[in-house]
Amino acid sequence: MQKFILRELKNENPQEELSQIGYDSSYVFNAVKKLDFKLVKVYDLSPAQANILKQTAISVGADCMTHREVITGKIEKSNAIIAATVSELKKIARKLVCQPFSLKILAEELLSFCDITRSNITKIIGILNITDNSFSDGGQYLNIEDAKKHFIKLIEDGADGIDIGAESTKPYSSPVDADIQLERILPVLDFIQKENITLPVSIDTRSAKVAEEVLKRGNYIINDVSGFDYDKNMPEIIAKYDAKIIIQHSQGEPENMQVNPVYNNVVEEVYLELERKVNFAKALGINRIIIDPGIGFGKTKSDNWEILNRIESFYSLALPVLVGVSRKSFLGLSSDNMDKDIYTLAVNSRLMEKRVDYIRVHNVKLHKDFINILKI
Repeated sequence: MQKFILRELKNENPQEELSQIGYDSSYVFNAVKKLDFKLVKVYDLSPAQANILKQTAISVGADCMTHREVITGKIEKSNAIIAATVSELKKIARKLVCQPFSLKILAEELLSFCDITRSNITKIIGILNITDNSFSDGGQYLNIEDAKKHFIKLIEDGADGIDIGAESTKPYSSPVDADIQLERILPVLDFIQKENITLPVSIDTRSAKVAEEVLKRGNYIINDVSGFDYDKNMPEIIAKYDAKIIIQHSQGEPENMQVNPVYNNVVEEVYLELERKVNFAKALGINRIIIDPGIGFGKTKSDNWEILNRIESFYSLALPVLVGVSRKSFLGLSSDNMDKDIYTLAVNSRLMEKRVDYIRVHNVKLHKDFINILKI
């Protein structure tokens, strides 16, 4: 009697696997789409929309789950979960184009969803805190000469970009006046200009005044950890200068964000809030956007891990994703920065495997050394 051998192909390279079994090389690209299985959640469908979507999915060999009362029409709205390959999603989209109830719009969005691509390389963003109270290096670079030296060291260590902040936003910290932030930041920007440094630089600030003064001096990225919530003038400034913006999620402000943060579904709630802010930004003509789920900003330890474990959910926004876990308290209680950096690298190695676009770190050299070890 013949015995068959079975092996689940998990996290494998599908193109390589197809080649190994002798599959037709001219059709590999299309075949991979049939192997890329996805669960796609669609929000706020009417019963009519949900019923048509479900029947369309079934007609192409996929499936679609909806609220049990969709068929009776007793509910006003239902979410749906489509279970399909990329190839099947595209077939669903092509069939929805001819359907009523605005499903043509859903068809276009499904096609865009299928075409989302990810970078294979995670970029390492070094941190320069010009503060007196940052949680791991407060006061170390408050002196302008020390700040310049550390900036150069981050470059020498291999940073792909540098994030400069003059206001600590650690839990329970107080705001820093815009003028004080500028006193700390502008000398470094003058140094960058004088030395003709072209490395991408972001400025970590919630202040529209700081952002405008910075953007007057060059093509800098603004990293607003409040996601436009702290200073209502920030979106106007970003649009005015056509600047690139990092929109981060935060529940509350540093003074209170860690006072009993509560979510029913942290990944979904953070995702939907970021999606709302991205749409708001795009409506103002702001299109150069990076998103950050805001690890440690109004989240419990379990919330942080849930987001990190499901970080790929945020790729559906079709925007670059930045994550900052460096030396944060949820990693452990060690007071030694090297220990924290090792824990940081352990988490970031998983994020790199998941192809996150940017990771924000204190210890650039450790991360770059690790990346070099992995190179073949």
